[in-house]
Amino acid sequence: MARVAVIGGGISGLGTALMLGRRGHTVTLYEQDAREAGADLEQDFFGWGRPRVPQAVQPHSLLAPVRTVLRAEAPDVYEDLLARGAREFHDFDWFDEHPPHRDGDEDLVTLRTRRIVLEAALTAAVRREATVEVRRGRRVSGLAVGEGRPVRVTGVRVGAETFGADLVVDAAGRRSPVPAWLVEAGCRPPVVESHRTGIAYLCRWYRLRADGPRDPGRGVKTGSAASFALAGVFPSDNDTFAVNLLLSTADPTRGALTDPEVFEAVARRFPACAAWLDLDAEPQSAVLAMAGLDNRWTALADAEGPVVTGLVNAGDSLIHTNPTSGHGVSLGLRAARYLAGHVDEVVADPAGYHAWTVEALRPWFDAQVASDRANEQRLAESAPPPERRAAAVATCAFEDPVVMRARAKVRHLVSRPDEAYATEEVDRHVTAWLAAHPDFEPEHDGPTRDQWDALIAG
Repeated sequence: MARVAVIGGGISGLGTALMLGRRGHTVTLYEQDAREAGADLEQDFFGWGRPRVPQAVQPHSLLAPVRTVLRAEAPDVYEDLLARGAREFHDFDWFDEHPPHRDGDEDLVTLRTRRIVLEAALTAAVRREATVEVRRGRRVSGLAVGEGRPVRVTGVRVGAETFGADLVVDAAGRRSPVPAWLVEAGCRPPVVESHRTGIAYLCRWYRLRADGPRDPGRGVKTGSAASFALAGVFPSDNDTFAVNLLLSTADPTRGALTDPEVFEAVARRFPACAAWLDLDAEPQSAVLAMAGLDNRWTALADAEGPVVTGLVNAGDSLIHTNPTSGHGVSLGLRAARYLAGHVDEVVADPAGYHAWTVEALRPWFDAQVASDRANEQRLAESAPPPERRAAAVATCAFEDPVVMRARAKVRHLVSRPDEAYATEEVDRHVTAWLAAHPDFEPEHDGPTRDQWDALIAG
């Protein structure tokens, strides 16, 4: 059995430690923040200042891979999630009844919850695991390295102390210091690919009243769009939901939206947001902004092979994508599961792990980069709606279960768009829908630029 040191106690670090520990490996997790999630979810979420984790207070929808991995590797964590208030939502729940079942339909389920609920459930499970030791308030300050080429990492340094390990997992997040430490140790530099998104997010949290309606009812979509902004609602755990606005970082009105009254006035011009705000929910937070985002891939292997042995990266240290599509937690837990199942091979030679990340995770990074480039240009230039057939695919999914299934497979990282939408069946259904809607023309349902600017000025 291997001795593993995990740097970072976020979701990817906790998941990696838990899955390794349950396979009998001895794991020590180092987390520089002394506080842990779980004592009081509401205080943890709204009152815990976490400047290194700005995404922690932004809305999340946990996609199908989260549910799939947890049910396979840690069913107790999954049950704990539901007990703490997370809710399952199947993409077919949009319809009055589900279509005839096909293989794989059972996995097209979103977990509607705040990130803190998953952190709390993982923290509780790790605390119960005898083979895992969590050292909170202990910041890893460097790596212990041995001889050889490529350099082999033999452990971590915490202050003046050194702790040996057969494998070190860098799960320290998108600001991980590990790449710089590797260069200092004489390694070839990691291969970093970074793309700035130019997109800003602003959200505000609300809670449904105990004596009020639970949701707007069937038939209300959770997303709306203007030519220069996107808006959406994230139904979540324990009667909470978030209203979210997305726009270009170059938009001159972005700063004004941090005023709650302005934010809500603008949000109400998007049908999806208005439907939820009309429930007279109670605001729970200020307007929470997040920008300066990029998509970054950090490979610890180049054309010559691994740049280091005895160390691999996972989670946001490996692949960081902006939260538009909610991929981060899913990809992090997928990597954790692979590491747990192949740790002896990775200790001996990490090349197989690096090859797996390129095959299994890299396509989603590339897809997010392409999507963000298109969104950045569209939002910055107030582009017109998409062409008619592309818009029809998005629209008819909410009327046709066959197209919804394709949409769900893409959304849940089951199939890439060129696979899911390119089938003869989907093409036939979209063509039939267009024939039945000859007057269909793509249009935005959000405010015009003049309406938006008037609300900002007012």
